[in-house]
Amino acid sequence: FREWQNKEATMATRTVTIIHCWSAPRSRSTATLYSFDSRDDAVALDEPLYRRWLLLHGHKFYRPYKTMLFEHEGEKKSLNERIDAAITSLQSNGVENGVVFIKHMAKHKDLFEFEHDRELGALAYAKDGVRISHQHILLIRNPFDIISSWNAKHTYRNKKEEEDNSSKTQSSISINETSLEEVGIIQLLGIYSSITSIPGRGPPIVLDSDLLVKDPSHVLTSLCAALNIAYGNGTIGGDMLTWPSGPKSCDGPWAPYWYEEIHSSNGWSSFSTEARSGYRSVGGHVCVDILRASLPPYDYLSSRALCNVEMSKYDPGLEIFEDPRNADVLCWIGTPDKGRVVPRDIAGVSPFDSAVQGGDAVWEGLRVYDGKILSLERHLKRLFNSARAMGFINVHSKEAVIEAIFRTLAANGMRDHTHIRLTLSRGKKWGSSMNPKFNVYGTTLIVLPEWKPVENAATYDNTNGVSLITGANRRNPPSCVDSKIHHNNMINNILPKIQANLAGAADAIMLDLDGFVSETNATNIFMVDFNGVLHTPLADHCLPGITRETILMLAEEVGIIAKERRVSLAEFHSADEVFTTGTVGELTPVTMIDGRVIGTGKVGPVTKKLQSVYKGLPDREGWSTPLPDFHGY
Repeated sequence: FREWQNKEATMATRTVTIIHCWSAPRSRSTATLYSFDSRDDAVALDEPLYRRWLLLHGHKFYRPYKTMLFEHEGEKKSLNERIDAAITSLQSNGVENGVVFIKHMAKHKDLFEFEHDRELGALAYAKDGVRISHQHILLIRNPFDIISSWNAKHTYRNKKEEEDNSSKTQSSISINETSLEEVGIIQLLGIYSSITSIPGRGPPIVLDSDLLVKDPSHVLTSLCAALNIAYGNGTIGGDMLTWPSGPKSCDGPWAPYWYEEIHSSNGWSSFSTEARSGYRSVGGHVCVDILRASLPPYDYLSSRALCNVEMSKYDPGLEIFEDPRNADVLCWIGTPDKGRVVPRDIAGVSPFDSAVQGGDAVWEGLRVYDGKILSLERHLKRLFNSARAMGFINVHSKEAVIEAIFRTLAANGMRDHTHIRLTLSRGKKWGSSMNPKFNVYGTTLIVLPEWKPVENAATYDNTNGVSLITGANRRNPPSCVDSKIHHNNMINNILPKIQANLAGAADAIMLDLDGFVSETNATNIFMVDFNGVLHTPLADHCLPGITRETILMLAEEVGIIAKERRVSLAEFHSADEVFTTGTVGELTPVTMIDGRVIGTGKVGPVTKKLQSVYKGLPDREGWSTPLPDFHGY
């Protein structure tokens, strides 16, 4: 069949593009129908599979036009007959290469064979001298808006029927028929799956009707380019932005029943003020459950919608994926009894989660080196100590956390050059509040890994060193928020980081309430004096970091004298060497503070020595936890 079709195509002198537009009700599908119908080179067909579908399913609900539709001669014609009549009409109007636009409802998809682009049980359409090209569009809309619009339409319709049909029995009056099938987004995802699974076929075009309303000229231009047809504005393509108000010749027989609103429009500009229709309710529990099921497939399709990225309010150029694998990284989210691996772009926690409600969470940073996690036991000890200090209850077990880490790394195939942000929140609340008594579901665990080498755009320059400034904000003392709790309430750190960004520095030094150096906004800090002695601030006003503790141990091991004491800012300004420490960046040399060059302005010998010793830690006995084998990589 395909060979015959290809042979016919080579002999064809004209091309007709048949556009199948699939959508749910209340998705501006009729406006899109009218938009194409306004073209000089197009014929539009309104739901040619509806009658056949209604014959199969019409017993489930009331439609006042049902009998009329069953007896309508034009609607009795097959899809092929309707297409043939449309192409004949184009020929009679002198159109060489035309368009047949077909509006379909998503629930009609079972009456169409996508592999052969034909009505179920029929032959694929063919016409002598005409090359047929089938294209598919999935017209989507936010399920909330579909449901609320559907409910509003049914409420209006029911009231009108009660007025016009006062003699009817209650059983013949329509009721709210909102269902997963009517909302249609799951069926649209099914169509997407059916088409993309056909060998040699690309995915269908996904068109978000909200974007279409927002900028119809741009979106329609892009759509026509994707369909490989001309977009005209007053030329052969016709003006797709406007249409005359009132009934149209392409309307289905059901138009008087459904199209009252669209008949009052005269173009896409009529939809720009849709807010005037008022604020709508989604309905009761049944509708909320439909919304719950419909949003995930909508989000998936929406991410693939035409013009989605270019019309969004964020600048994709600001995304820095030095390793492109991070765009598709998988993370772990879950409670003690239910967790799962999810892609980063659909990962999320409840708005009732304590981390969202009040930064009520604790966290750790982990690094993976050549199949091993450095200092995992020490990090987990601090994580659970912080959770205990915060009074968390129904907490994940240590074994559950390790299992989640291993599963997440395995899912991503990560065994090296990886940083993990490990977060444990107090968990979801049953109501909005900062009261921990509202937390009854257990803690929320988030395992967020990234391909992140020690030196990259998201870390520091450990080869040449970095510059610091002194921040205006003072570090929290234990009398306010104890930094020994590794908590997520980090505004005290974020404000000086903003200052550093504005000053073009890597980070900001934070002082304690007495003016002594505490740490930076993100790391612990060390200095080397003119005698080669290593100094670091006491942990009174800073987090006693695990990397900090490690450096103190290594310094003793290699014969470097190290002291913990109160250190003034002036001492750092005049130091021979300065470096910072943290899990994400290891040891980072500091070559300038507040415009003052530190030492020679280059990485010093003590810093280099400690950097070298630190890099050997993952291979030392007792310092790392080996990862299990990952099957499938």
